[in-house]
Amino acid sequence: MTVLDPLADFPTDCRHGVVTIGHFDGAHLGHAALLGAARNLARRLGSGVPVVAVTFEPHARAVLRPDLPAPAPLTLLPDRLEALRQIGADHAVAIAPTRELLGLSSGEFFNRVLVAGLAARGVVEGPDFCFGKNRSGTMATLCQLCRSGGIELVEAPPVSLDGEPVSSTRIRGALESGDVAAAARFLGRPYRLRGSVIQGDRRGRTLGFPTANLECSTLVPAPGVYAANATLPDGSILPAAVHVGPLPTFGVSGLRVEAHLIGFQGEIYGQTLALEFVTRLRDPARFPNREALVEQLRRDVERAQAAWEANHG
Repeated sequence: MTVLDPLADFPTDCRHGVVTIGHFDGAHLGHAALLGAARNLARRLGSGVPVVAVTFEPHARAVLRPDLPAPAPLTLLPDRLEALRQIGADHAVAIAPTRELLGLSSGEFFNRVLVAGLAARGVVEGPDFCFGKNRSGTMATLCQLCRSGGIELVEAPPVSLDGEPVSSTRIRGALESGDVAAAARFLGRPYRLRGSVIQGDRRGRTLGFPTANLECSTLVPAPGVYAANATLPDGSILPAAVHVGPLPTFGVSGLRVEAHLIGFQGEIYGQTLALEFVTRLRDPARFPNREALVEQLRRDVERAQAAWEANHG
């Protein structure tokens, strides 16, 4: 996955298009609305005008304030670029937020990135868009620069659900409270957690419910048990019952992500597994004995299987 030099020429197929710029973490319904507006503008400008989404990797905060811990992302870069293409971008590219780029004034950023780099014919952004050093450029600034440069600008209104704007912050809050169904509404798809399968305690195997233990770099939902769709390394998809959080019955603290892949037999250690969270089944619990735990695991698997069948006919 290539992260482009933001001050160099972009690939030819990304030039002379309609551009939208942002971090786009989650690639949610608000971002889909931006890209929808960009597609409308591209059609109006003529045949063959591409829609280009430009994101940043890493987040600018990691460059400006490396001493501060950054919030866990909702999407890793490959998933973010794929999602941006799925929701309307012809081309999705990532640029590095170098100190040189972040030090440009709003006018310099506009000329170096949008004019020289992308040769943009149109730009679409939301009302809160800011750019340039210290986020000094606003939509009013962008409007003036586009008018002077002969570039058409469209301001896309924010998307609201349940009376509040959809945002990455709102999605993060839903996941941190375990409301994966709300997160899916804001995203327009189930939340996906991707990770590498690591060696665990093999405790689930002794209980009759072997699990794949994931090491994850994106935001993990609140502790609980969830029904999920699991995409295996070979691309096949299976239902899964996923336990997130500590294991109080065994006195194990700390964050664990353990997925029982229903109907799967085999080993996938060291490979990548993706989980799409469908619904929350229950809170974590401490069980008095092995028999009570096994019975609860059986019910969890039945409910995860039922959720799968409800969504897959």
